[in-house]
Amino acid sequence: MVKSLEGWNTKSAGDAAEDRALAHLQRQGLALECRNYRLAGGPHRRGAEIDLILRDRDGTLVFCEVRARRGSGHGGAAASIDAFKQQRIVRAASHYLMRYRTPPPCRFDVVAIDGDELRWLPAAFTA
Repeated sequence: MVKSLEGWNTKSAGDAAEDRALAHLQRQGLALECRNYRLAGGPHRRGAEIDLILRDRDGTLVFCEVRARRGSGHGGAAASIDAFKQQRIVRAASHYLMRYRTPPPCRFDVVAIDGDELRWLPAAFTA
């Protein structure tokens, strides 16, 4: 069942978008490794978060940003992931990868939800 974002607060709408994105990615064969990985900020920098960390069938670790908008105006959900946001995701991913002696292959995906349309963008940006 598709949950409507209408009338929800930002947190519940974001959770619903992540649920929808996760279900889609799992149907494509990816396995969830971690959800909402957070890196605390310091006194002069904001923290960073990765919405979904998944493992692809070939062993690639996938760091996925989920963005939802009511419509596709102003470039839509995908366009809202600017260079600054990408840097924060990369910083959090680098921190996450410190747990591995030898890091696996990685990529940065985006799931953009504009209204009812969901688009999965594998390798949407690079580090």
